[in-house]
Amino acid sequence: MKVLVSVFNNLYTDQRVEKVCRTLSEAGYDIELIGNNWGGLPEMQRPYPFSRISLKSKSLKLAYPEFNWKLYQELLKKADKNTILLSNDLDTLLANYLVSKKLRIPLVFDSHEIFTEMPAINGRFTQKIWRILEKFIVPKLKFVMTASESYADWFAKTYGIERPTVVQNFPVKIENPQNYSEINLKKIILYQGVINPSRGLDKMIPAMEEIENAEFWICGDGPKKEEYLALTKTFGLQEKVNFLGKLLPEKLREITKKADVGLSIEENNGLSYFYSMPNKVSDYIQSRVPVVVSNFPEMGKVINRFQVGEKINSHNELAEKVNIVLERGKIFYEDALNKAATELCWEKEEPKILALFRKVTQKHF
Repeated sequence: MKVLVSVFNNLYTDQRVEKVCRTLSEAGYDIELIGNNWGGLPEMQRPYPFSRISLKSKSLKLAYPEFNWKLYQELLKKADKNTILLSNDLDTLLANYLVSKKLRIPLVFDSHEIFTEMPAINGRFTQKIWRILEKFIVPKLKFVMTASESYADWFAKTYGIERPTVVQNFPVKIENPQNYSEINLKKIILYQGVINPSRGLDKMIPAMEEIENAEFWICGDGPKKEEYLALTKTFGLQEKVNFLGKLLPEKLREITKKADVGLSIEENNGLSYFYSMPNKVSDYIQSRVPVVVSNFPEMGKVINRFQVGEKINSHNELAEKVNIVLERGKIFYEDALNKAATELCWEKEEPKILALFRKVTQKHF
């Protein structure tokens, strides 16, 4: 059975798509992955075929329609009657939906977030356009999976569809990589991810004034980087705040395990963030690093269940909560992190994907 997987990015750092493709490939599906050159064309290797559509557009508002038109043509060329389409997020859904209807082949929609509720488009005209598209297609879909329990509830309630399959974006399970005899001379506070609005970074940078003997490492890149560099200089915190840039996944894992605390301190500026279970939370946990997170439904449940760190109800609490975790130290959380790492791993999610694709196959083939 062929599965054509499409996503709007250059594929290299999209760990969710990589894991889904690998799971399906190892289960015997014939995988082909299609992305684009937005953000460059880094060299990469995968155990299945992949391609990246070349985009000429320089702005996202033009790149999205260009990609969907070219993706539609590409899917029509590559799909046949024994094909399942796997569309990742709303920005690939139109092309997949049209090809699914034209060829009468099944479509699986994997919504990594609530695209129409992302802070980056909240209140903008583009949000209305995406909502129209979402409202037009999603109620017609039979096979949907998404990345958090709260997302699944939202889609089921908003569009009256069968509750989506929840496949959380957890990392592959690893043995505890920590050497607790190695102690950082200066404690390391880590943020990994895109430097976007509403990630809480502009609150954490000034909070470093209240945290002694520590450095704040920011791993990632994004539209707010220059602004936050300037903010760091304004507070005179260049010695305490380090921007490490966008790192390859293997390099990032090496950095993560060195941290004393990991942050996921999003602001509630849209349901997509509020209902999220960010990848970085489980990445920290898998590296046995305690966390400080926003007290949102999914992240709050992790703290309540496993006691692997602290929750903040307000960004005014950042320094206080980070200091609590730093003072306790990583070894204090060792047993809790080991227990959480055993549960919050990709091996627990794979059976859900395979069950969904068996259901698709049984209904259509």
